[in-house]
Amino acid sequence: MRSRGFVVRGALALAASVACSAGLACGGAATSATDGPLVVFNAGSLARPLRAALDTFARREGVAVAQESAGSLETARKLTELGNVPDLIALADADVFPRYLMPAHVDGYVEFARNRMVLAFTDRSRFANEISAANWWRVMLRPGVEVGRSDPELDPNGYRTLLVWQLTERLVGDRGLAARLERASPPRNVRPKEADLVGLLQAGEFDYIWSYESMAKGTGLRYLTLPDEVDLSSVDRAAVYANASVAVRGATNGAHVTFTGAPIVYAFAVPRAAPHRALGIRFASFLLSTEGREILRREGLDALEHPRADGDPGDWLAALLPPDGAARFP
Repeated sequence: MRSRGFVVRGALALAASVACSAGLACGGAATSATDGPLVVFNAGSLARPLRAALDTFARREGVAVAQESAGSLETARKLTELGNVPDLIALADADVFPRYLMPAHVDGYVEFARNRMVLAFTDRSRFANEISAANWWRVMLRPGVEVGRSDPELDPNGYRTLLVWQLTERLVGDRGLAARLERASPPRNVRPKEADLVGLLQAGEFDYIWSYESMAKGTGLRYLTLPDEVDLSSVDRAAVYANASVAVRGATNGAHVTFTGAPIVYAFAVPRAAPHRALGIRFASFLLSTEGREILRREGLDALEHPRADGDPGDWLAALLPPDGAARFP
């Protein structure tokens, strides 16, 4: 549960504040451009927008960058189980941080973008000209329709797909619908992360895949927008979303974590043991700057106008406090 937080105000002031704390030129000498490489672990759906941001940052800073993309739960387990630590970690579900990584690996995190669940398809998909927000679940259950989804044990898109099915069952009043939809998308149609599904859809292996709007936009796919009662996009529908839940493997052997339906929020953090911590903080600053948010939006990601930080005020989060001190940790 998120117990502390502040809304980050003034992106330009924020960027300057974080940059100074990381050792950039703020009335003094800049940090050496040889720092790095900057290592970023990110969710699969963030691969494209963060790659664009990293490319710009690398050119400007004169540093090498290394990016690893995987499902958010798999990414978190790289720290908890393998001991691999990046300079910045960005995940598709902000709740993964308190459930898996706090307080051992990160002090806190910044919520910086949002998304919605969609059903992506192509012109070749079966019944592409018939499917709509009013009948999509019936189309999914028709014989011969192949539906791809990601693994809920590795990827938030996977457990969010199950949440969407539960919420749709509740919305349309069709008892057992979620179970039938799961049977219609069997294990052979499951991949580690939603990004793995795109090529299979484009190749005609799948008729439909469960994805995020940003991913569908970024790859030029057709997609169906679902009612906001089920697509996990609306803050105003948070109480409705909370009626659905999915249990997955936790951070330790034998443990389980239950994710309850909630609006989709992306977040990032600089780990405590980041090998190039100052560089990670500088990249965090860039992501929250006006330019950084414009890059993310250009790549289809809905970057928040007012990012929000949660957690204990470690050195890098403390640097995100606005200069006027108006927003502070409780």
